[in-house]
Amino acid sequence: MKAIVQNTYGSPHLLELRDINKPVIADNEVLVGVRAAAVNPPDWAAVTGVPYIARLAFGLRKPRNVVRGSDVAGSVEAVGKNVTRLQVGDEVFGSGKGTFAEYAVAAEKNLVTKPANITFEQAAAVPMAGLVALQALRSYGKVQPGQKVLVNGAGGGIGTVAIQIAKSFGAEVTGVCATTKVDLVASIGADHVIDYTQEDFTQGNERYDLILDNVCKHSLSHLRRALTPKGTLVPNGGRFDKRLLANAPVLLIEAPLMSLVVAQSIRTIKLAPNQNDWLALRELLESGKVTPFIGRTYPLSQTRQALGYFGQGHARGKIVITM
Repeated sequence: MKAIVQNTYGSPHLLELRDINKPVIADNEVLVGVRAAAVNPPDWAAVTGVPYIARLAFGLRKPRNVVRGSDVAGSVEAVGKNVTRLQVGDEVFGSGKGTFAEYAVAAEKNLVTKPANITFEQAAAVPMAGLVALQALRSYGKVQPGQKVLVNGAGGGIGTVAIQIAKSFGAEVTGVCATTKVDLVASIGADHVIDYTQEDFTQGNERYDLILDNVCKHSLSHLRRALTPKGTLVPNGGRFDKRLLANAPVLLIEAPLMSLVVAQSIRTIKLAPNQNDWLALRELLESGKVTPFIGRTYPLSQTRQALGYFGQGHARGKIVITM
């Protein structure tokens, strides 16, 4: 099979399209014939080895797994002997391993059947962004109808899904984004849009019940200024420009300590995929409450260009790789 292979950390230009063996599945796994995959921040970190703390997960000197990618949509090609919910031929989407390839392995628990009303490309755009947005808003933010929710980084992969999920829960939603994404954020249902180049929401008079911050360029103290007295802040993600630890000190140390001494809640995300959340995402897609926005698509042979564009940090919505 053809796959994008990486043998060392560095520029996306080091990625190569090669012929390699199909992966072998375990008893509780599924072999997926990949139709589409999507680019996520961990893919960038795994390719470049930056921030350096990411190497604890991907390999200290070189990547342990040579094929990148986790988001996947495609058709079931084979199933392990303990797989009971899926069968060969099912169209599925979810999270797998080494999905920048013609075939990839995924645990059955991390896949659900694809709704008929969306394409494989749209389905591939959902898994990581959708799980982060859903768990941030529902599990950590405890969003309620009528609450005021602000999504910072509203024009990116997570932001575009989060806006729609928050609206589906009945919230009044404000999206913060760059000038080039204002039209996009408005078009997907945001009640209010703030262009961060023109206005700093942390310095304004509006207060929000829940802030999902996907940008992490404001300090926690500044973000708290925009919260109601008992509001919830969910900081999420790292920074490409911090080579050593990214935002790990803020997310793992500062946020938990600050939450002990302030009335507001500060909750950092520990992504924990589960079947109930996969099914919830499927229902949101099937009902039309969430429509994935794809900014650019690239064929598998141009994965290095896809990662290079992602690394610039200005992508609209999701970047999808097609087979």
